[in-house]
Amino acid sequence: MEELSLGIFVVPTIALTLVILGYLYFAKQVTDIGEYRRFVFAVAVTSFMLNFIWELAQGPLYEGFEYDLKHISFCALASVADMLMVFILLFALGLIYKDVYWMQNWGSKSMLLLVLVGFFGAILAEVWHTARGDWAYVDAMPRLPVAEVGISPVLQFTILPWLIFLICKKFIMEKV
Repeated sequence: MEELSLGIFVVPTIALTLVILGYLYFAKQVTDIGEYRRFVFAVAVTSFMLNFIWELAQGPLYEGFEYDLKHISFCALASVADMLMVFILLFALGLIYKDVYWMQNWGSKSMLLLVLVGFFGAILAEVWHTARGDWAYVDAMPRLPVAEVGISPVLQFTILPWLIFLICKKFIMEKV
């Protein structure tokens, strides 16, 4: 990562818009707005923290990465973008299952859908960002065959959304 460009903010801006719309839509659907706000807050904090830890841990797999203010700030910014993507998954599956608390009763079908969307979404995002030159991998980064994208960021979005929703599931109270 050499410098921030305007283009790197395109996807997060679209994501933020989708998240706001998803939040507002489901705020009108739930019976307990306080419970909904606590759940959304839990998803936000859990998602940011787990993604920030992951971003810092995988940092040395990217060219030019150092544990300095510039790169740690970039990891924080990436974690906000990751958090927005987690919310898009939450709200998209909420629309599919017609319930923002869909993980309350998730089965193998919904977990598989979540994992597959995270897996393929991460591949697309990595292809886009690496092609644009937003970042590049060091030789030590293991890569997926064919797509030639880093395994670490793909695993991040394959595993973390599932873990985040599993952790935050406890913030859902009994619905009326």
